[in-house]
Amino acid sequence: MPEFKNVTIVKKANVYFDGKVTSRTVQFEDGTKKTLGIMNPGEYEFGTGDKEIMEVLGGEMTVLLPGETEWKTFKEGEAYEVKANSSFKLKIEGVADYCCSYIKE
Repeated sequence: MPEFKNVTIVKKANVYFDGKVTSRTVQFEDGTKKTLGIMNPGEYEFGTGDKEIMEVLGGEMTVLLPGETEWKTFKEGEAYEVKANSSFKLKIEGVADYCCSYIKE
């Protein structure tokens, strides 16, 4: 979906890696949440609490998913899933625009 309706947006940014990764939290009426963010070039590792679905809205992300040994590249319009209570690594060559959905299990 290209837009969200009837949401609350948290004004304060989530800032990681000295500002190289930032996002804003979007909360939905049903209690679910997503973040919309930007990753600048660099290498990152993130931990998860909930399962996450990462949609690449612009640019691309090269990702090492939990339990995998091969890096995979995801481009604009593609998505990948990260298991709950795990971590994943990213290599970003250009600017990557993303939407992360948090799934309670």
